[in-house]
Amino acid sequence: MSFDLTQLAQTIARCGPVARIVVAETAGSTPREVGASMLVWTDGQSGTIGGGELEYRATIAARSLLANGTSAALKRVPLGPELGQCCGGAVTLLTERYSSDDLTLLAQDSVIARPVAAMDTTPLAVRRVLDQARAQGLRPAPQLLNGWMIEPLLRSTTPVWIFGAGHVGRALVDVLSPLPDLAITWVDTSTDRFPATVPTCVTAQPAPNPAAAAGLAPQDAHHLVLTYSHSLDLELCHAILSRGFATAGLIGSATKWVRFQRRLTALGHSADKIHRIQCPIGDPGLGKTPQAIAIGVASTLLNGVANNEKNNRGMPGDRGYAPPKRAIDT
Repeated sequence: MSFDLTQLAQTIARCGPVARIVVAETAGSTPREVGASMLVWTDGQSGTIGGGELEYRATIAARSLLANGTSAALKRVPLGPELGQCCGGAVTLLTERYSSDDLTLLAQDSVIARPVAAMDTTPLAVRRVLDQARAQGLRPAPQLLNGWMIEPLLRSTTPVWIFGAGHVGRALVDVLSPLPDLAITWVDTSTDRFPATVPTCVTAQPAPNPAAAAGLAPQDAHHLVLTYSHSLDLELCHAILSRGFATAGLIGSATKWVRFQRRLTALGHSADKIHRIQCPIGDPGLGKTPQAIAIGVASTLLNGVANNEKNNRGMPGDRGYAPPKRAIDT
């Protein structure tokens, strides 16, 4: 989990000052992991820290914090004794008030680190984490460390290119766009192919020649091909196979895929490379509705991304940190 500065800024622009609640620490069985967060404002909220009663009470406390002008609060909640929940663990929640004045400071670096209690110096363990971030580019995990809360800034590091803005394409964008870390580019042949409202985190790219647009995708992009035209689908598969890519999926039947394999072979692609394209996409057991296909595709994509992150954990990433921001009322 990461600190989503873009979402925070957009929410503040719409709603004014916002309380951000983040799971700072856990013990035993808990509804969500460290780093899970939500935003709360006067008449609304987004995101979730889970737990039903835990979230309900945390939301009330966050609105109280906004109303009384408190900058931040840290609270440990034993789920069984205090809330009567069956998880049996304990959750420490950090609630902080943010306004537009805070955004410039937060945007200076890509690790947000701040003390949760008044202290004169930065603990050695915290300095080590921040030095690794700056010198080696290692992104730290969200953590409450020696009285400091440390979170990496959210970065959209997984490029996903969706070709086609029909029913399945729209369902896919609806399912994938709220997910963190995905940088979604949505391509179709003209502007009127897209819905009137596209999520702010999605780049809608009208392209008379989508196959040429595919050449602009990064080499580690995940491609999903589901246009209105079989010939256009074939051109896109040819373009994707002609360059580097992470994964590729093609909507269609088994019969369509047999024909495409023959045609892609004739275009000079090897069998091994062609078989990297998944067709059909989704999970047939879930059904053939656009929403069912989108859920199956999202599951496959997220599993692949998670496995890739496990393989690359500890690789260089973002650098830097934000200086101390405020002391916390406990």
